Amino acid sequence: MKTIRKMFADKKGATAIEYGLIAALIAVAAIAAMQGLGNQLKTTFSNVSTNMKAS
Repeated sequence: MKTIRKMFADKKGATAIEYGLIAALIAVAAIAAMQGLGNQLKTTFSNVSTNMKAS
């Protein structure tokens, strides 16, 4: 029981968890942005390839 109380009273653990959550949110946002950018790049290179074949 004392160890549980220590865990709730420990502010360092809470700060570490908050930083972990922030890092996870940043990672999710970065992955989402990269997927969107990847689709745009795929379309662009596909268009370039099609136009080069037509030339």
